[in-house]
Amino acid sequence: MGGKNKQRTKGNVRPSSSGRAAELLAKESGTVPGFIGFGTAQSDLGYVPAVQGAEEVDNLVDADFRMVLRKLSKRDVTTKLKAMQEFGAMCKDREMEIVRGVLPYWPRNYCKISLDHDRRVREATQQAFEQLILKVKKYLAPHLKSLMGFWLLAQCDTYSPAASAARMAFDAAFPPHKQPEALTFCKDEILNVLLDQLLKETPDSLSDPQTVPPEERESKYFRVVTCSLLALKRLLSMLPGSENAAIQDRLALLLAQSKFWKYSKHQSPNIRSAFFELVSALCQHLPSLVNTEAPRVCPAVLLGIDDSDAVVCPALWESVLYTLTTIENCWDHVNAKKGVLPKLWTVLREGGRGLATIIFPNLLPFISKVPSETTQPRMDFYNTLFDSLIQGLSSERAIASPTECCAILCAYTECLRFTMQENIGDSEEHVKIRQSLITDQLIPLIDSSLKDPKLQSSPLFGQVEETVHSWEKKAKSQELGEDFSKTYSAVLSSFWESLEQVCVTHVDVTEAAERELAGVSGFLKVMQNPNCSLKATKKKKAKIRFTDEEDHAKDGVQLETPPVDPPTAPASLTKDEGDQALTDLRHKRLQDLVCKLAELSMAYIAEQGSNRHLKFLAALLSTFSSVRVFHVLLEQSGDDARLNPGNPAVQFLHQKLTVWLQEGTREDADFLVDLLYSVLICCPEPLERELLLDGLVKMEFQWHVFLYIIQKACSDPVKHSLICDWLKGDILGDKLISLASDLCSTGLIDRTRPEEPHCSDKWALLSLVLSEHVRNESLIAEVYVEKIIDKLHCALTKAKDLSEAGDIEQSVSFICDVAYNFFSSVKDCLQMPSAEDLLLTIFQLCAQPSDITHLSEKLLLKLKHTWMSGLNSLVHQFHNIPHGSTFLNRSAQWVKDQIETSHLTVQSLQSLIVAVDNLHGKMLQSGPSSSHILAEHMSRMMPSEERWQKMRQCLSGQWSSKPLLEGQLSMNSETSGMDLKSFPKSWLPHHLCAASLLSNMAFRMAENDAVSKDKKMETKINIAVPEHFIYLAPRVMDGEDTLQGTIWSLTLHKLIHLINPGHDELKRLTASTQSYLPVTPGSLHTVQCLSPFLHKDEKESLIIQFVSRFMSCAATDLSCTDGGFGFLAIINSCLDAESIPSPEVLPGILKIILEWKNAHEDVFLFSSNLKDAGLDLIGLNVEILRFFSLLLKYSAPASLGDTEWDFIMCSMLAWLETACESWALYHVPLVRLFSCVSCNLASDLSAFFQSVTASAAEKLPAKLITEWNEFFSEGIHGLLLPMLVKIAGENKSAEISDHTSVLQSLGQALCFISKEQLLNHKLPAKFVAGQKSGLSDGLQSLLNSLAPLLLYKDRAVQIAVYHMLNIIMVDLPAFDEDHGSDDEEEPALSPPAALMSVLALQEDLVETILEGIQVGEFAIIQPLKEEFCFVLGYLLTWKLMLTFFKAASSQLRALYSQYLRKTKSLNKLLYNLFKLMPHTPIFPGQVSDTTCKEPKTFFTEELKLTVKGWDTLQYEIPHLACCVYHITLKDLPAMVRLWWNGCEKRIFSVVDRFTTKYVSGVLSSQEISSVQSSTQMFDGMTVKARPTTREVIATYSVDDICIELIIQLPQNYPLGSIAVESGRRVGVAVQQWRNWMLQLNTYLTHQNGSIMEGLALWKNNVDKRFEGVEDCMICFSVIHGSNYSLPKKACRTCKKKFHSQCLYKWFTSSNKSTCPLCRETFF
Repeated sequence: MGGKNKQRTKGNVRPSSSGRAAELLAKESGTVPGFIGFGTAQSDLGYVPAVQGAEEVDNLVDADFRMVLRKLSKRDVTTKLKAMQEFGAMCKDREMEIVRGVLPYWPRNYCKISLDHDRRVREATQQAFEQLILKVKKYLAPHLKSLMGFWLLAQCDTYSPAASAARMAFDAAFPPHKQPEALTFCKDEILNVLLDQLLKETPDSLSDPQTVPPEERESKYFRVVTCSLLALKRLLSMLPGSENAAIQDRLALLLAQSKFWKYSKHQSPNIRSAFFELVSALCQHLPSLVNTEAPRVCPAVLLGIDDSDAVVCPALWESVLYTLTTIENCWDHVNAKKGVLPKLWTVLREGGRGLATIIFPNLLPFISKVPSETTQPRMDFYNTLFDSLIQGLSSERAIASPTECCAILCAYTECLRFTMQENIGDSEEHVKIRQSLITDQLIPLIDSSLKDPKLQSSPLFGQVEETVHSWEKKAKSQELGEDFSKTYSAVLSSFWESLEQVCVTHVDVTEAAERELAGVSGFLKVMQNPNCSLKATKKKKAKIRFTDEEDHAKDGVQLETPPVDPPTAPASLTKDEGDQALTDLRHKRLQDLVCKLAELSMAYIAEQGSNRHLKFLAALLSTFSSVRVFHVLLEQSGDDARLNPGNPAVQFLHQKLTVWLQEGTREDADFLVDLLYSVLICCPEPLERELLLDGLVKMEFQWHVFLYIIQKACSDPVKHSLICDWLKGDILGDKLISLASDLCSTGLIDRTRPEEPHCSDKWALLSLVLSEHVRNESLIAEVYVEKIIDKLHCALTKAKDLSEAGDIEQSVSFICDVAYNFFSSVKDCLQMPSAEDLLLTIFQLCAQPSDITHLSEKLLLKLKHTWMSGLNSLVHQFHNIPHGSTFLNRSAQWVKDQIETSHLTVQSLQSLIVAVDNLHGKMLQSGPSSSHILAEHMSRMMPSEERWQKMRQCLSGQWSSKPLLEGQLSMNSETSGMDLKSFPKSWLPHHLCAASLLSNMAFRMAENDAVSKDKKMETKINIAVPEHFIYLAPRVMDGEDTLQGTIWSLTLHKLIHLINPGHDELKRLTASTQSYLPVTPGSLHTVQCLSPFLHKDEKESLIIQFVSRFMSCAATDLSCTDGGFGFLAIINSCLDAESIPSPEVLPGILKIILEWKNAHEDVFLFSSNLKDAGLDLIGLNVEILRFFSLLLKYSAPASLGDTEWDFIMCSMLAWLETACESWALYHVPLVRLFSCVSCNLASDLSAFFQSVTASAAEKLPAKLITEWNEFFSEGIHGLLLPMLVKIAGENKSAEISDHTSVLQSLGQALCFISKEQLLNHKLPAKFVAGQKSGLSDGLQSLLNSLAPLLLYKDRAVQIAVYHMLNIIMVDLPAFDEDHGSDDEEEPALSPPAALMSVLALQEDLVETILEGIQVGEFAIIQPLKEEFCFVLGYLLTWKLMLTFFKAASSQLRALYSQYLRKTKSLNKLLYNLFKLMPHTPIFPGQVSDTTCKEPKTFFTEELKLTVKGWDTLQYEIPHLACCVYHITLKDLPAMVRLWWNGCEKRIFSVVDRFTTKYVSGVLSSQEISSVQSSTQMFDGMTVKARPTTREVIATYSVDDICIELIIQLPQNYPLGSIAVESGRRVGVAVQQWRNWMLQLNTYLTHQNGSIMEGLALWKNNVDKRFEGVEDCMICFSVIHGSNYSLPKKACRTCKKKFHSQCLYKWFTSSNKSTCPLCRETFF
C-alpha cells in the first residue's frame, strides 16, 4: 500500500515519509523547519522554539545532532533505540560547544522518551543523558527545573537497569552532599510533575489512544503511577529536614484527594506496594501530616493487613508498624475486633500464604501495640493467637518449606515469651494464663514435635531452650524482685513437671516408636548442650564476618581442634560464668529426668529385649554419661551397686554391654559402640580404659565392632583421645596382623574355605588403620603397619602366580583398595621396604596382559590407579633417595628380564610398554630433579653389548622381505637369522621387544626439556639405545658400523630421511669410494641405502667406476657380490634421469649382458624351474631384470636395435615361464623376488608399447610393435592369467603372505590385457550346474573363473580382476537382445548369473560388517583388513554391474531393473552406501585457497584404481562408495528415486540433504553438458540446453505441427521430479498436448537413463502415433513407460490393443478379467 518504491498516483509528488517531506519543504521554501513543542514545566526553558532559516539552525544544532533528534521523534522502537545510542556516542565524542547547542532541545525529548514503553529505550536514554552531563557539566543548570521531575521518576523506574543508569547520571551531575540542594532548588517543579502524574494523568492522556494498544497504555500508566509514588518517597527521604514543612502544604492537597487513597486498593501490586512505601516515608518525615489524616491512613493501612501479594507484603507490614508507632490513637479509627484481628487470624492460620518469612517477624511488634481493651477477654485472645500460629504450622507451604516453618516457630516462641512477660502478675487471670501457656501451648507443641521428624529437624528445640534459659535468668535475677523470681521459678517447675510427664509417656510404651524416642533424646540433648541445635548451627553458618588480625583469637573459627582431655563430667551449658548456678539447677532437673527415662528403658530391655529402647538408651548416655546414671541402671537390673564398690560404668560394661555386643547384629553395633564410649568417659584413668579395650579384643567380637570403634574415634577428637593408647598397643596390633593373614589366606591361598559374611568389614578395618592419620600420626604403631603391608604383598605375589580366574578377583580388589588408600593417604609411605615390595608386585600385575594374569579389565584399571598412586607418593620423596629407590631398581631389572628372556606376545609387549611409559610419564611430571633418577632407571634396563649381538643373531630373516621387494637391498644368498617357522607365531623376537620398549623410553626422555639441556644425560641416552635409529646419529655420521649392512643400512636410511642432514655431513660417508671395495654385502647395502640422498655428481662417479669394473668382470665372478651381481646392483641403485654419465652407458651395459648370454647361457635362468638353481644366480638374474626395467625408463628407444629388443623381450618371456614353473617355491624370498621383478618387467614393457605414439613408432625397428602385439603380449597374458587363477585357487584358505607381493606384480601386469586376449583365454572350462546363461562357452568360463576372485582376500587380485572384467562387461548385454518377455506378466531379466551369485555372498558379508550402524553414520573400514577386502569386492562388483547396465539398451535396462527391484539388491546397496560414504566427502590433500569457490570432492574427482595404489588406501573405500553412488544416480535414477520415496522420514532427509549438497550439482552440470555436446541427431526434433537455469528445450515439428517442451531439473536432481513445462505449440489440440506432456514426464521419471534417452523414447512414441499405431487405452501411450513395449494384446470384441503390463495391473487392481473398454470378458 505505502511502499517506498511503488509508482505514485499521477500528480501526487509529495512523499509519504515525514523525513522526505521535510527535505521537500526545505527545497521549496529555502528553510529547514525547527522542532516545535512545549516542555513539561511552565517555564521559558521548556518551550522549544521553531527556528526560522537554515543558517540559524546550523548555529544552534549540529547537523548530525539534528538528524538524531529527528529520529527520536519516530514511533519505531528500534529507530529510537539506535538513535539514542548514537546520541550518547556523539555526546561522548563531539566537542563541548557542539553538544551545548543541543541543550535547549534536550528537555522535551528527555521528558517524553524517559517514559517510553520499551525498557531498552529508557535505559539507553539514561545512559545517553549521563554522557551529555559528563560533557556539558555546569551548563546543564539552566535546564534543571524542566528535567528534574522526570529525572527523579526515572530513578525510580520499575526496570532496574534503567533506574540504575538514571541514578548514575544523577551522581555524575551532583556529588552526594549537593544532591539535597539540587532537589530543594527544583522541589516545586518536581511536585508539579509528580502530582500531575498521580492526580491528573490517565492511560489515554499518557499515550495516544489511536496508535497505542489498550494493554500497552494501561501498562505504561501503572508504571508511571508506581514511579511517581516511589519518586515522592525518594524526594521525602533526600530533602533536608528543614524543607519538609515547605512541601507539607502541597502534600496535604495530595492526601486530601480521594484518588490518592484509592491506590491502596489498586489492582496493580506494584502501585499498592509503592503506596505503602510512601505512607511509611510520610510517617517518618511528616508525622504531623499523617496524624492529621489519621482517619484515612489507619483504614487504608490496617484494613489491608491480609494482602497476600509477595510484592506488596513487605511494604504493607512496614507501613503497618510505622502507622501503629506514629499515630497514637490509630485503633480509634478502625474496628480491631471486626476489621483487623479476624484478617490477622486468617493470615496466621494459613501460614502466611507463602510469605511467612516476611509477615511473622513483624508479629511480635504488632501484638505489642495492640491495646489491652482490644484483647479482652485476654485468655480467649491468647488462645486464638497461639492456636492460629499452630494451625499455620500445618499449612501446605509451611510443611513444604523449612524456612517458612522456622519463621512461624520463631514468631510463636517470641510471642509466648512476650505473653509470659505481660502476665507475670499475681492475679488469678495471670496465673491461669501462665499455666495455660505451659500446659496448653508449649508442652503440647513439644509433644507433637516429638512425633514429627520435620519439627525435630526445625529450630524449635533450640528456641524452647532459649525460652527456658530466659526464664531461668529471671528466676535467679535479684533486680526484678523476689515476687517475680518466685513466679518464674513456679513457671519453670510447671514446665519441668509437664515435660517429664510427656517424656515418660513416650518412653513408657511397649511398642515405642523409634522416631519418638529419637525426638526425646534429641530434645534432651539440646537442653543439655544448646550449641548442637539446628538454630545455633544455622546462625553460625549465616554469620559472615571480616575481622582484622586482633579479632582472630576472639571471633575467628579454629581450623585445628586442640587436644581434648577426656572429660570427667558431662558437657554442660557454658554461656558465661554468671550462669553457672542456673546450669547446675537445670543439670539436676535433666539428671533426674534422664535417670528416670534410663531406668524405664532398662526395664523394657531386660523384660522384652526392646531394641528401640536400647538404641534410645545409647543416645541418652552419649549426652548424659555419668556415674549416677550407670548406678541407676545397675540397680534397675537387680545388681546392688553398693555391694560392688567399683566403677558402676565398668560393671555395666562387663555385665550388660559385652553381652549385647556379642549377641547384637551389625546394625546394633553402631549405637552399642556409642554406649561403650559413654562407659569410657566415666573411666578417668588411661590405663583403665586401655585394659578394658584389650579385654574386648580378647573376647573375639565381630570385626565390625572394632571397625565402628575406630571409625568413631577418627571422626571425633574427644573419642580418639579416649582410645589412643589402646590403638598404639600390642594387643590390637597383633590382632590386626592375624586378621590380615587370615584374610589373605582365605581369599587367595585356601580358596576351598567358604567366604565369610561381612568380609568387606575386615578389609575396611585394615584400610582404615593403614590409611587414616590423626595429627600426622598413624592410628596404630608403625611396626604393625609395616607387618600388615608385608602380609598383603605376600598374598598378592601368590595371586600373581595363580592361573585360574574368577575366585581371586574379589580378594585382589580388596587388597587393591587397601593399598590405594594407604599410598594416597600416608606421607612417605614408600620408605617402608614392604610398601615398595607391594608397589612392585602391583606394577608387575599391571605390566602383564589380562590373558596371563586372568584379571578383568576393570580390576586391572583399579590396579593401575593403585600403583600410580604409590608412584605419586614415591616421586614426592625423590630428594630423600640419594641412590634411587628399591622399587625403581627392582622394576628396571624385572623389565630387563622380560624383554631378554620371556616369550612376549604382541599383547604382552603392549602391556609392558604402556606400564613403563606410565611409570616414566609420572616421574617426569615431578620436575627436573627426577630426570637423573629416570636416566639411571633406563640404563638399568639396557641389555649389554654381548646380549644385543646375541639378540641380533637370533633375529629372523623375515625382516628382509620388504626391503628386498622394494629394491632397497640386494642379496644373492640366504638371509641370516633363525627360521621364522621355528618360533610359535604368537612370539615376538627379543630384539624387537627390546628395541620397541627402549626406543619408546628414549623418545619420552628426548621430549623432556630438562634432559635435552643436559649433555651428559643426552649421551647416556644415545649410548643406552644403540639399536634405535634416532640415536645412531653420532655413530653412523662418523662412519662407524656402516659396513655391517643389512638392518644397519636400513637404519641409516631411515635416520637420514628423518633428520635430513646437510650435504657436507653426508659427504663424510661417501668421500672415499675405495672404502666400498671390495664389495661386501655390508658395503653394497650401505651404498644402496645412501643412493637416494647422494648428489648427481657422486652418483655419476659411482656409476662410471662400477661400469668399468662391470665390463672387466671375469666369467667366474658373474654372480659374486664382488663381481657382476654386486657391480650391477650398485649401478641399478644409482641410476636415475640425471645421473647417467652419457647416453651410450646403458646400451653398453646391455651389450655386455648380451655377450654374457651368448657365452654363458646357463647363467640366465630361462624357462626352467628354480628348484635346482643357486641363490647367487637368482640374485644376478634379479639385478638384470631390474636393469632392463631401468633401461626402458631412462634410455632412448631408438638407441636399441633389433637384436637388443629381441633379447629383452625373449628374455622377459623366458623369465616369466621360469617364474610360473617355480610358483611352489614362493616361500623362498629370492624366488618370490624373481617372480615379482619378472612381472614388473612385463608390466613396464606393456606400458611402454601402449604409450608409443605414431612418431615414436617410426624410430623403432620395423616389425617390433607387430611382434609385440601378435606374439609377446599374447604370450605374457597367456602365462599370467592361468597363473593368477591357479595361485588364487590353491591358496583360498591357506596362508597367503608369501604370495601377496607376487599377486600384486602379477595383477599389475594383467591390467594391460586386451579384450581379444581375454576372449581367447586358455583357462580350463568352468560351468555351474543350473546356471541360466546365453553367453558363449568361453565367455561363461571366463566369468565363472574370474568373478569368484572378487571375493578373494587380497586387494591386488580384486583390482586386477575388476579391470579385466570391466573390459568385457560392455559386450555382455548383446547376448540378451533376443530375450522374449512379452508373454510374461511382469517380465524381468537377470544380469550375468556369475556376478549375481558373487553379489549374493558379498551382500551377506557386508551386511554383517555394517550391522549396528545406522544409515547416515560413517563406518570406518581399516585398510587391508578382511572387512576391507569384503567391502571392496562388493563395491567393485556393483561398479561392474552398473557398467553392464549402462551398456544395455533401454528395453533390456527395463528388464534388468525389474529383476533388481524383485531381489531388492539395489535397495541394499543404497542403504550400505550411506554407511560407507563420509559425511563431508572432501577430496584429501587440497590446499586451502580462498579463490577456489568449490572444494574438490569424491564426486568431482575421478577414482583411479591401481593394483599398487598404496597412497590412496586410507580413503579408497569412501571414494569408491561415492563413485558407485554417483554412477547409480546417473544410470539408475528412476530406481533410486523409487527407493528414496519409500524410505522412512529420517533416512529420506539424510539422503536428500547429502545428495543435494554434494551430488546434484555435479550430475546436473554433467547432464546439461552431455546435451550440449551430444552428437545424436533427431529427425524433426532439435534439443538445446541452458546451463545457468538447468533447462533443456526440445522442439518437435512435423508437417504443420510444432511443439516446444521445456525440461527443468530440480535442485535435488535426480531424486526430485523433473518438471516438464509447455513452450510453443502449433496445430496440436489441448488434450493431445496434455497427453504428450504427461508421457514425457512419465518417461523422464520412470526410465533409467539420461535426458537424451528419455527424449528419444518420447519422440519414438509420438512418431508411432503419427504412423498410425493406436494408444494403449489404459496408459494412453503408444510406448510403455517402463518396459518400452508396444500395445500387442488385443480384445477379440472391440479389437483394441493394450500393453501386457497395463492389462496385468488392470486385472489385479479391479479384480475382474473384462476389457477396460468394452467390458467383455478378455480372452
